[in-house]
Amino acid sequence: MSGGAIEAALAVEREVAAPAPRRAGIRLGSAQALDRLAPLVGLAGLLALWFAGGLVLESVPAYAAFAGFAPGPALASFWDLIASGEAWRAAAPSLARIGQGLAVAFLLGAPLGLLVGSAPLAERILQPPFQLLRMISPLAWMPVAVLAFPSWDGAIVFLIAAAAIWPILFATAAGVKRVDPVWLAMARNLGAGRLAALRAVIVPAVLQDILTGLRLALGVAWIVLVPAEYLGVTSGLGYAINDARDTLSYDRLAALVLLIGLLGYALDSLLGRLADRARWIPAT
Repeated sequence: MSGGAIEAALAVEREVAAPAPRRAGIRLGSAQALDRLAPLVGLAGLLALWFAGGLVLESVPAYAAFAGFAPGPALASFWDLIASGEAWRAAAPSLARIGQGLAVAFLLGAPLGLLVGSAPLAERILQPPFQLLRMISPLAWMPVAVLAFPSWDGAIVFLIAAAAIWPILFATAAGVKRVDPVWLAMARNLGAGRLAALRAVIVPAVLQDILTGLRLALGVAWIVLVPAEYLGVTSGLGYAINDARDTLSYDRLAALVLLIGLLGYALDSLLGRLADRARWIPAT
C-alpha cells in the first residue's frame, strides 16, 4: 500500500473515532437526564390515573355523588385549604403527635435494639415476646389506650409509639450485629471500655441503621395516625378527614388525603436524606 493510501486510511479512522467520546458524553447526559426525570414520570402517571378515575366518576351516574374526588374539585379544595390556613391548622396537631410518638419510640427502641444486638442472651430472652407484640395491630391497643391515659392526645401518642417502636428496635439490633468485630477489638486494644466502645464505635456505626428504622417507623406511624385521630380529639388530619366524610364534602376529603400524602412524602424524604448522610467510616 502506498504512503498516500495509508495516510488516507488513517484520516478516515480518525474521523470515525473522533465523535466516539462525544457520543459517549451524549449517552451519559441522556441517562442522567432520564434519571432525574424518572420521579416526575412516575408522578405524572399517578396524576393520569387520577384524571382517568375522575372521568369515570363524572360519567357514571351511579358515582355522581363522589365526583368531588375528581382532580378538578379536589385540587380547587386543596388550594382553598392552603390559602385559608386550614391545612396548617389541621396538620400542626397531627405533626406534634407524630413527633411525640416517634420520640417515645426512639427513646425506647434504640437502647433496646443496642441491647438485643450486642447481647446474645438478651436476644434469646427478648426476641419471642418482642416478635409476638410486634404482630399485634397497634389499633388493637385502642381500648387499652383510652382506659390507661387521661387524655385523648396521650392515647394517640401511645398508639403511634406502639406502632413505631418495632422498626427502630429491630433495625438498630440488625445494625449492631453487622458492626465489624475488628473495630471493637481495636477499641479494646486502645483501652476503651464498654461504654466508650458504645459511644465511639457502635453508635456511629449503626446510626444509619437507626435512621433507616426511624424512617420505616415514620411510615407505620403515619398510617396509624389518621384512624387513631378518629378518637375523641377535635383537631388533626384524622379529625378533618372524619368531619369531611360526615358532611359528604368529598372534594375537601380528597384534598386532605392529598395533603396527608404530600406531608408524609416530605418527611420520608427528609429522613431518607439524613440516613444517606449518616454512613460512618472509621478513621484509620
